[in-house]
Parts: sequence; C-alpha cells; structure tokens
Amino acid sequence: MKIAVGLSGGVDSSVTALVLKEAGHDVVGTTMKIWDGRPTSHSKGNSCYGPNEQEDIRDAFNLCKKLEIPYHVVDCSRQYNEIVLRNFDEEYRAGRTPNPCVACNEKIKFGMLPLMLSQSGVAFDRFATGHYAMTDFDRVQARYVLKKGKDPKKDQSYFLYRLSQSQLAKVMFPLGEYTKERVRAIARDAGLPVHDKKESQDFYSGDYAELLSVKDGSGDIVDAKGAVLGRHAGIWNFTIGQRKGLGVAGGVPLYVVSLNAERNEVVLGEKELLLSKGLRATDLNIIAGKMPRRAFVKTRSTSEAIPCTVDFDGIELEITFDEPQLAVTPGQSAVVYDGEAVAGGGIITEAVK
Repeated sequence: MKIAVGLSGGVDSSVTALVLKEAGHDVVGTTMKIWDGRPTSHSKGNSCYGPNEQEDIRDAFNLCKKLEIPYHVVDCSRQYNEIVLRNFDEEYRAGRTPNPCVACNEKIKFGMLPLMLSQSGVAFDRFATGHYAMTDFDRVQARYVLKKGKDPKKDQSYFLYRLSQSQLAKVMFPLGEYTKERVRAIARDAGLPVHDKKESQDFYSGDYAELLSVKDGSGDIVDAKGAVLGRHAGIWNFTIGQRKGLGVAGGVPLYVVSLNAERNEVVLGEKELLLSKGLRATDLNIIAGKMPRRAFVKTRSTSEAIPCTVDFDGIELEITFDEPQLAVTPGQSAVVYDGEAVAGGGIITEAVK
C-alpha cells in the first residue's frame, strides 16, 4: 500500500513513517508549510506555527533521506491564514477562546494537505499521521469510528473529533496502540536524531496580539457587580478560569469568570462563579451518526472526560454534567465519548449555570 505520512519534524510522525516503512509499505513523506514569514518580535520556542518551521522541515527532510523515501513540502500557508487564523482572530475578538489545532486538523492537516499533495501528482492510498488515536469500521452502523489512543496520557482523539467520514476512511494512526515511551525508544534504537526532540507546547509561542487584526484593545477589568478593578490590554490575553497574571490584587483569590466583548471587559470573581451545571454547543460533527443519552464529555483537551447526560436535537447539543464543572469556556470544543469511541462534539456557545 502506498501511504503518505504527514511529517511535523517531531518524534511521533518520524516513528510513524519508520514503522510503516518497516512493515513493507510504499511510504512518502510530506510536510505542510503554514508559516507565512510575518515579522514577529516575540515568537520563540517550539510551536506548530512560527519561524521554527524551517528547522522542522529540515528534520523531516533528514528523516526521509535516512529512510530513503520521497519527501514533499506543500505550501498551505494561504489556506491556513484564510481558515485557521481568520477563525482565531474572529473568535478572540468576540470574547471566545478558540482551539486552532482542532480547526487545523479538520481543514488543513487532514483536508488541504492530502488534497494538494494529490493534486501535485503524488498518488497514495492512505494518509497517516503520528496522532495517538485509533480508527475502526462499525459494520452494523456502516460508519467509520474514531477511538481513543491506548496511552491515556497521550490520547489525541479530542483534537480529531471534527474529521468527516470521508477523512476517517482514508486516515491511519499507527501509534494508536503505542505509548510515548515506546515511541521514543523505537526512535532511539533506530538512531533517529529526533528521538529526544521536545514536543510543541502550543500552536504559537509568541504574543497572540501579533495574530489579531485589532492591536489596541485596552479596557476595564471589573468584578461581578461591575466595579472597576483595573485595566487590560486586550481580552484575548485572558481565558475563563485564569488566575495568574490578572494585574489586580484582591483580598480573596480571583479568577476570570467571563469575557464581555461588547463592553470590552474582563470580569473577575471568586472560584464558585466558575461552576457550571452544563453547556450548549453548536457547529457539530457527529461521528457516530447519533448521540448517546448517557456519555462522557471533555470540555478542554487537558480536562478529564466526565459523566453527563446528552440532549441532541440535530442542531445543538445540550449537556448536563453529573457534577458541576469549573471554567467551561465558549469557543472551546465539547467532545462526547461513548466508551472508548468519540460520538461527536461541537463548539461551546454557552456555559449553563
């Protein structure tokens, strides 16, 4: 089978290419170029989007040279700007906290990258990445299924919940059965220089304001009753549940409890104001074809999946937690799990108090 492997220059995608090559597949490596070279004075460190991209491309090129497989760089920077960064800009200016990696996976990494690679004349049967997740085919429902990776510390199914049936039919996640420790060991034993390379910590390691169309966004920091506590330089510098770096002092610990884009206010309050009994979500992708009544839900990529009751009318998800949850954040994704499988999910529009 001819398999195109999306290479990030990191250890996970490198081992993916290695194990597929060793399994006898005809492997071709490809990297999506998304950095547009914009001037930046703050970006540093290892991130998905940033000037360090050239180093990642070099590492991917060296891997393909070592494995003796073809390598192609696909310039997706225009599409990334028009889709991912535009959404990022609009969401932050509206007082929501987006997850650009979710949007990128759906539209760019599993969308434009394989499409543009194919249009360039590179033929392949499947598209593989180094994500820690698994796929299967449910013969009863006649649908492809997305499942959690076996390593609970590295499971990345949350970031992939927006993949369509046509995308899931073409993808491969060879690391779904692996642990991170095993992946690094395989890379080390194979003599891959990236075996100890640090992972990307964020999609962008610089100042988010550099990616926004609004540069001067100063406004008031207020308490729940509207009393002014201080000033902020832009609501995009804050997220629901944030405690540190607020720029104000109080007699009790204060947290960001809401962001009011209309009034350009950051609202602070005590921890109990962060509690929600549920959420509403729209812009849905239902992988399973239907939603379970009883399920588990993750409201952030780093949060635990918690038990909940799901109401689904075909347009909106209304989820009620078994126990109140902290810092449910509009703009983030609510991903519903039915056992180990991803039932589907959507973008959080409201935390239900």
